[in-house]
Order: sequence, then structure tokens, then C-alpha cells
Amino acid sequence: MSRPLAHPDAAAVTLAGLLFALCDPVRLAIVRELLKSPAGLNCTEATARIGLAMPKSTCSQHYRILRESGLIASERRGTELVSRVRSPLLAERFPGLLEAVLRAYERERPAAAKRRVSRASAAG
Repeated sequence: MSRPLAHPDAAAVTLAGLLFALCDPVRLAIVRELLKSPAGLNCTEATARIGLAMPKSTCSQHYRILRESGLIASERRGTELVSRVRSPLLAERFPGLLEAVLRAYERERPAAAKRRVSRASAAG
């Protein structure tokens, strides 16, 4: 028997919890991809869309943090765990927050990629 999934109710979703969950670029990328798929994605689908290869345990950890913060809801569909962003709850509790964070992330992504390439060139 599988373990039940914990999802905080609306009153338990906090700004600090959301910002903690969104402070990691991988989790931001996961949320961005989940928003593009209202029906939800499983861990493997989301990481493939992001273009990342990571151990399933690492992916599960990211999803746990997103779920426990209240950002996503996950449900079991057979052997899969499919997740989606809790957009209505977030829009009601924190209007515009997720959109603002994702816009800032999109603006910073090219600069972050350039810094990584620059550091790699300097090291090589």
C-alpha cells in the first residue's frame, strides 16, 4: 500500500514556504513546466522537458518540497505520481506572486547560463 500524500490546506500555505520552494532553479523550472501542462506531469516527463538528468530520489525530493509548500498537488495514477500547480489557490492567496517570480527567473536565466559557461571556460 502506498503512503498518502500530504497537501497543506490553503490556510497553511505561507509566503515563506513558497519562497523557499521557489528558491531553487530546478524547482522553478519544474513549476514552469507544470504550468504548461494543466493536466499534470510525472517526474520523468518534467525533467525530460527541462533537459535535466537526475536520480529519481533527487526529483522526488524536489517534488516533496513543492508539494509540502503548497505549490503543487500530486495524485497517484496507477504507478505514476502526477503533479500540477495549485494555480487557483495561489492566485487567491498570493495574487501575481508566481507569475512575478517566474518572469524574474526567465529574465535571469540567460545571464546565469552565461556565468556558468564563463566559469567553465576559466577553469578549463
